[in-house]
Amino acid sequence: AGVAWVLQKAGYSVTGMQAVYSSNIPIGAGLSSSAAVEVGFALAWQTLGGWQVDRLTLAQLCQKAENQYVGVACGLMDQFASANGVKGHALYLDMRSLECRPAPLPEGTTVVIADSGVRRSLANSAYNERRAACEQAVALLQEYMPQIRSLRDVSPTEFAAYSVYLPPVICKRAEHVVKEIARVESAYSALLRQDKRAFGALMYAGHASLRDLYEVSLPELDTLVALARELPGCLGARLTGAGFGGCTVNLVEKENAVEFIQDLKEKYQASSGKQAQVYCCEAVDGVSLENSI
Repeated sequence: AGVAWVLQKAGYSVTGMQAVYSSNIPIGAGLSSSAAVEVGFALAWQTLGGWQVDRLTLAQLCQKAENQYVGVACGLMDQFASANGVKGHALYLDMRSLECRPAPLPEGTTVVIADSGVRRSLANSAYNERRAACEQAVALLQEYMPQIRSLRDVSPTEFAAYSVYLPPVICKRAEHVVKEIARVESAYSALLRQDKRAFGALMYAGHASLRDLYEVSLPELDTLVALARELPGCLGARLTGAGFGGCTVNLVEKENAVEFIQDLKEKYQASSGKQAQVYCCEAVDGVSLENSI
């Protein structure tokens, strides 16, 4: 409904249709199921309406549906990934310039998703709260660094110098963002040189920051990451999505993937009493039309 609304507002033809959709993405698990639905329906209406639009614009329209119709102040990343995925690659997306550069995932590895079974009841409100905290941090830091427009303009060294002027909670939220941006740059470089161990180490560091500074993890997610770290073939693990439940994403050597999945399921149930659904995945191209009989 949100996509139909935003397309109509933008002047695109939206026709009626009878539709059935199915998915193997767990709903509310932090795997961008909402973005996948939005982008899929946007392509369906584009096809039925006969109008043309580039994939960036399509993603931006779907983001507007989430922001203005649903009321979640999400960024563009989820919709952009659904629309512009590249097989076998991660996407490096600059949210200021909207430049996108694919980076090849490490050879001989696979992506394993582990669903904690805990659904994200607080994720939307918590996301909005943390975004507001980061915006407040920018406003306070501008007193000392008037040239900055957002936290991406603050280096980790500069943040260390001026963080003493921030209230404790706002400081923690902003520190996560500043250092996570630096980790993204390092992760992109690691992928380009196919340094899978460096990339995995950055995944672990990102999770620790999400747990301790951004405070969006839960014990179940921390347990999944800790257990994965001890299993053979696991190069990196972290929560994915908005947190407060949902899934972890793991980078695993292909030769260890089957054993990794079984061991992680068993150890998680023994540790938490909960059952985890664990999936072996691969990076694929973005949204597309397929003819089937």
